[in-house]
Amino acid sequence: MPRLIPFRLAAVCALAFAFALSTTAIAAAKGVPASLRVVGANGKILAEEALTTGTTSVPTSKKATCFGKGTGGSGKAATVKGATALGLLAQGAKSNSALRPLLVTDSFSFGLGLCGIGKSVQTKKLSWYLKVNHKDPELGGDAVKLHAGDEVLWDLAPYPYPNELALTAPAEALPGVPFTVNVFSYSDKGKRKPAAGVTVTGATSPTDASGTTTVVLTQPTKLFATHGKEIPSNGASVCLVGICP
Repeated sequence: MPRLIPFRLAAVCALAFAFALSTTAIAAAKGVPASLRVVGANGKILAEEALTTGTTSVPTSKKATCFGKGTGGSGKAATVKGATALGLLAQGAKSNSALRPLLVTDSFSFGLGLCGIGKSVQTKKLSWYLKVNHKDPELGGDAVKLHAGDEVLWDLAPYPYPNELALTAPAEALPGVPFTVNVFSYSDKGKRKPAAGVTVTGATSPTDASGTTTVVLTQPTKLFATHGKEIPSNGASVCLVGICP
């Protein structure tokens, strides 16, 4: 078998490198897939959806004055580069009317500030709490870079911020047949523990010390877990006999 001479080897390497660059460019053009969940005032779920995001135009508003007098936005669109938590929110607002208007200010030199999402607006007692993969990134939403599969949560909450509930349930069940669900509680630092005393849609009783309870359904249902002032859980859709909510 003839040997691959040096210039042919270099050509092959160059082609491989060019292919890798083009693949990366295509992936970047398509955006980064991530999930967005938004919980507004009084624990109302405003959004829970899968999206893709990248460099995004975010509208600013002169009405975004929650940080004090003179902190309203310019009213001009701001460009947020790359896939970010704020960019994902802006992407969601384009198709979800419950997220509009976004009240964002560009009056600060260090980044964009978020005052309102839809009818839920920051006050002296409530502010927008951001978590990515159940952990507080301790950065502004425009500075939080996302990776494929990240879970982004925005919640209007009092400080100190409450724990976040997370619910797991089977994707399918039988009508009238009990099945088990589990609820966990995540701290600000992302530490997970079983959540006791939590109410779950269709459950026969609150969760026990291991965060477990039994649910019985007669129709396809999206389950939620709630407990006091903790952030309501994600929705978990349970299908019955192939029919889904």
